Parts: sequence; C-alpha cells; structure tokens
Amino acid sequence: MTESQKYLSPEVLSSISGLEYKARLIVEGFLTGPHRSPYRGFSVEFAQHREYVAGDDLRHLDWKVWGRTDRLYIKQYDAETNFECLLLVDASGSMAFGSGAMTKLEYAKHVAAAMAYLILQQRDGVGLRIFGGYEASVNPSSSPARLRELLHHLEIANGSGPAKLGTALAGLAEWGGRRKVAVVISDFLDDEAEILRGLRTLHRRHFDTLLVHLTDPQEAEFPFTDYTDFRGMEGEGGVKVEPGMLRVAYLEELERHTSAVRNAAREMNMDYLPLVTDRNLGEVLSAYLQTRTSKS
Repeated sequence: MTESQKYLSPEVLSSISGLEYKARLIVEGFLTGPHRSPYRGFSVEFAQHREYVAGDDLRHLDWKVWGRTDRLYIKQYDAETNFECLLLVDASGSMAFGSGAMTKLEYAKHVAAAMAYLILQQRDGVGLRIFGGYEASVNPSSSPARLRELLHHLEIANGSGPAKLGTALAGLAEWGGRRKVAVVISDFLDDEAEILRGLRTLHRRHFDTLLVHLTDPQEAEFPFTDYTDFRGMEGEGGVKVEPGMLRVAYLEELERHTSAVRNAAREMNMDYLPLVTDRNLGEVLSAYLQTRTSKS
C-alpha cells in the first residue's frame, strides 16, 4: 500500500461495500445506473475516453485507440455520465487540530477518499477541490485512474491558513457543466454569513449537496479544567485562562453556530452529516448511505 492509499481504510471500504451514493436531483445524463435522467436515448456528442473495466458494454470500445496503444478504452458521450461529484475539502488551520488519533484534516481525508472510491466504483465522475493552506483543483472524471490523483493531493494537503469557506463554496458553484453533486467536508469554523451566502449560491445552481460537519471531541465537549492557553481557530494569538469562565459561553456559541448551518441545510434541502472525529467512519458512512438510499 502506498502512503496515500492509507486513506482507503479496508475496514471503511468493507462497511460501504455494496452501497451506492444516489443522486436525488434530476441529473443530466443517460442512465447506466439508478440515477434519474430527463433524457431519452443516447447522445452522439463525444466527451472523453476512460479505461475499460470488466462489465463495460463492448459496443463502446474504441478499437482505433486499441490498435495504436494495445490498451482498451471506452468512448463516453455527454449523455452517458450519471452524475459528477465534486469533493470540497477544507485544509485550513483549524482543521489541523486533533485531540485523538486523527486531526480533523486527517479524518476529512479518509471521508473524501472513501467517497471518491465509492463513486468511481459505481462509474460516476468525481473531482476534488482543496482550499486553505494547500490548494488543488481536479476536474471530475469517471476513469478509475482518477483515484490515484485525488489520493496524491489529499496526501500532501496540510492544515494551515484561513478557511474562506464562503469563497470556496461560491467558487464551487461556478464549476460549469451538468448539474452536480457536491460533498463539502469541513469544520465550518468560518464567518457564518459568508458560509450561508456560499450555501445559497450552491442551492441556486441546483447542486445536490451533502455537508459533512467535522468536530473534534474536545471542541464538542470542552473538557478542560486546568488553566489552558487558548488560541484562535487558525492558531493566531493566545490567552491563558481558567476554562470554567469560558465553558458555558463557548458551548452556547458552538450550538448556535452549528444550528445555523444545520438549519440552513434543512431549508435548502441539503443533507447534513455531523461527525465527531472519534466516531467509526465506516459505521457512520454505511448508516448515512442506507438512509440516503431509502429517501431517494
């Protein structure tokens, strides 16, 4: 296993094996899977090649490419893609925090890797955008080879710098093409008004959106009892105080902010998945995918 493949946990992949990430909105594409489409028949507009995998329709093999390269490729057309999923991963400074085995960013990488693997397995397209201390942008593709590229960027992403989640959401909404599925993986520790503005932009652009809201156990419970040096979300500043003076106000503000994001997701018909990073990811993803399927 390569270093980047460590994010493809066998336990997580086993938990989600046999499950699908179904698009809820009408997607623009010909159905080769279970997703709904507004179209009938095949499109004749060529879109891209992808490597042949067992089970593909042999009628769509490009024999000319095979003759030149001795490798099998499938011709894909604009109407053949079920949906394209864009993974948006927060790699800002606040995501570098972790009180347990993983930081929030490491947990986010596992979530993104599992989702990318699942979506490619069902032959839908997946792309990636990382923002924060490390930035990357990979356009969606349904080629199995895409996974290696996504894992490479996830591996080298570091948690630093400001989040600017609202800006990242607005930028994601500008990604052109078919109606898309978006999976936003973040701790949502950023300006609330900017976040909500970005979510509304995604909603107006008809994205089928899942918000994966990550929280570290210490952030969720605030278990501190001794004098502690508290710093800003991105590591700036610092003040040493007695935690009892802050606990009530902190937990109230955290709940208010979390409720604002959760309620916005509900109002815009977005899925909202809160995850504390000490949870078993395989169990949580499996339960969510089964629930999503039952509602589709």
